[in-house]
Amino acid sequence: MYLSSKEIRAAFLDFFRSKGHTIVSSAPMVVKNDPTLMFTNAGMNQFKDIFLGNQAAASARVADTQKCLRVSGKHNDLEEVGHDTYHHTMFEMLGNWSFGDYFKKEAIDWAWEFLHERMGIPADRMYATVFEGSNDDGLPLDTEARNYWLKHLPEDRVLLGNKHDNFWEMGDTGPCGPCSEIHVDLRDDAARAAIPGRDRVNHDDPLVIEIWNLVFIQFNRKADGRLEELPAKNVDTGMGFERLCMTLQGKKSNYDTDVFQTIITDLGRLCGKKYGEAADTDVAMRVVADHLRAIAFSVADGQLPSNVKAGYVIRRILRRAVRYGYTFLGFKQPFICRLVGSLVAQMGETFPELVTQQTLIEKVIREEESSFLRTLENGIALLDKIMANYTAQGKKQVDGADVFTLYDTFGFPLDLTELILKENGMTADSAGFEVEMEKQKERARNAASVELNDWVTLREGESQFIGYDEVTTAAHILRYRRVRQKNREFFQLVLDRTPFYAEMGGQVGDSGLLKSAAGNIEIFDTKKENNLSVHLTNALPPDLSATFTAEVDVDRRRATECNHSATHLLHHALRSVLGAHVEQKGSFVSPEVLRFDFAHFQKLTPEELRAVEVDVNAAIRANMPLDEHREVPIDAAKSMGAMALFGEKYGDRVRVIRFGDSVELCGGTHVTRTGNIGSFRIVSESSIAAGIRRIEAVTAANCDKYLFAMQDLFSDIRTMFSNTPNLLQALKKTIDENAELKKAVDEFGKEKTAALKKELAQRIENINGIRVLTIRGSFPAEMVKNIAMQLRGEYSDRFAVVAGTDADSKPTLTLALSDALVADGLNASLIVRNAARHIQGGGGGQPHFATAGGKNVDGLAAAVDEILAATGAK
Repeated sequence: MYLSSKEIRAAFLDFFRSKGHTIVSSAPMVVKNDPTLMFTNAGMNQFKDIFLGNQAAASARVADTQKCLRVSGKHNDLEEVGHDTYHHTMFEMLGNWSFGDYFKKEAIDWAWEFLHERMGIPADRMYATVFEGSNDDGLPLDTEARNYWLKHLPEDRVLLGNKHDNFWEMGDTGPCGPCSEIHVDLRDDAARAAIPGRDRVNHDDPLVIEIWNLVFIQFNRKADGRLEELPAKNVDTGMGFERLCMTLQGKKSNYDTDVFQTIITDLGRLCGKKYGEAADTDVAMRVVADHLRAIAFSVADGQLPSNVKAGYVIRRILRRAVRYGYTFLGFKQPFICRLVGSLVAQMGETFPELVTQQTLIEKVIREEESSFLRTLENGIALLDKIMANYTAQGKKQVDGADVFTLYDTFGFPLDLTELILKENGMTADSAGFEVEMEKQKERARNAASVELNDWVTLREGESQFIGYDEVTTAAHILRYRRVRQKNREFFQLVLDRTPFYAEMGGQVGDSGLLKSAAGNIEIFDTKKENNLSVHLTNALPPDLSATFTAEVDVDRRRATECNHSATHLLHHALRSVLGAHVEQKGSFVSPEVLRFDFAHFQKLTPEELRAVEVDVNAAIRANMPLDEHREVPIDAAKSMGAMALFGEKYGDRVRVIRFGDSVELCGGTHVTRTGNIGSFRIVSESSIAAGIRRIEAVTAANCDKYLFAMQDLFSDIRTMFSNTPNLLQALKKTIDENAELKKAVDEFGKEKTAALKKELAQRIENINGIRVLTIRGSFPAEMVKNIAMQLRGEYSDRFAVVAGTDADSKPTLTLALSDALVADGLNASLIVRNAARHIQGGGGGQPHFATAGGKNVDGLAAAVDEILAATGAK
């Protein structure tokens, strides 16, 4: 019986609901408050704090489907996605978890029951792997898991796996344990008879695939490599949803399932090609279908393409899809944005953020596509220039460094560059390219390298945040560790009680002092790590066991609170002035400035900006009190009018902040009354992406500084105009006078150009049947260009203007060719580009006209001689 992907997903969740599991929603794919992750790359990420013991589990049994993104690691190199049939960037991971409840027996028995008994996967196509043990870690064979599997499978299909495949670790340190993988053999009977499936497991066979991994978390890895038994045993399982659909729908490729076929079919309709007819177009269609999902879900979760961190990853993915569409599917205009509707139809029911954010997703993708298509054209022009330079030198292979520049600057993958070079009878130094690529990776590794020592525990206990109510408190150090990052060493401290707010939700972390009788230690920042407030210091206190006074820098905290509360008032004012479609898309709150990103599809008018400022300042003057509600059930918070933002993961209980009609879910610190903010001024309003605007503003003392600076500027300008009482009139008069003077200068320039043109025209020579004007000397480049173009228009026969000038010691080459010479095969752009090496410069243009600038004035004579020779006029 055929099951759709929607039915398969529902069957999994219903099965585990029947086993007493709480079904939870997917966490956002974009991770916002974990410095170790940019994207959710496994189903367990949202339960990380539970595994680390920093948070209690609300339910001992949980199941979900989690949207994940992987672009690196085992089998997940971005450049490989699309070339096989079963790896992806964005994918769904079905999972079930036990937090100190059931363990290996139930996990294995239920996996068998679901796959074989409920979903009907034949037993003779299934294999299980178990951990063979490790001498390095002193761990024996996982006989417990093996014995449970032998109840369901014969011995020759319960295989032993090494530490690489069958021992899961969260990172270099932390929770870990043996795992048991379930593999399915989807080959036809002849292939299975020829080579047993057990010989193809974990050998990258596209039809003998792992679909489910059952992880048994029972150890904690220390920084020195030792393993400690965990007091509570946990189960963490993850099953690839797309692979499960392939198995149950009888397909040989994930991309042949209904998960992707709706998108691929619509893509084929747009490009006029059919999937399955040609290898190159098939790869391109798989790339586009896969990458569309990654991009759309990221934008829906609030991550916009950019040039840094997570935004850069999304931009890389999008540009890779555009490149494949451009090269193999013939798209020269934005096309990925036209497929968003297909994705929403396929997955919007399960992930409603796609439906709500569809318009924004389409606009962001369309703008990114348009921008990159222009970049592609520029990159191709650069590659043309590179090929011309190498051809002029008699070389047929382009150096790896130049190929890498195309990749790094214009997003050209090696295969696209190789394709264009091949069409022009050239090759790329692929080995040199890989060397440059490795250098970049090494730079990235060094920049991101963090060395963490083990936590040193001084006393047991949990850390309590009291910063909503207090800015100073008596405290003890619970634990500490040394950190080395980018050649810098510092320490992380966890306190039993802390008033320090840890950076989160766009608000910067607090700084301050840790005081004791032995002296004061500066806390220069506070970060949230695995649900702990971690205090950063450059040194440890002399007596770690002392009772300390933890004291927040109050002035800095109060300035931050003014800006944070102002963002709430700003959000409300924007919705009042512009409409209810306005949604927060990001924020940054520091003591100096606030930045607020929001959904809106056009630039705000001066009148709208003024209205927003008026609304916010009116709310400030109303001196509304902070109405704070802690530990509110999420549904009750929504009924109070609080907006839940897409891209945020909320717990069952939340904190609600209300100032009058402004009601938001928020974990940050705020003023006790809006009057404390003092005043509010918008400094700038701009676009940061399609459909996303950004406002930067200041409050309180920083607002005063801003206004004082404006007053000083106004005063300075007025002084320049002799303190005239009517400054606007004086400015207008000056502008009008300047325009008249410019007009007079232009007229004088035209007269001078006409006179020089008349003089130069008398120097035209006839050389080898070509009429040539050679210009040398210190003439302005713009004047030479105008004369060359005017003369070119006056001579229809074989005519050329060759100029080598050095106005202001800047060497410039100019070449203008008549249409007759262009028809003879001459190309001004190529000729000038080649000659520019004499002046240590570069340039280009069109076949009939080109210029080049450089640094070496002494090379002008040689450059002009080469141009004359190339045109046949020497």
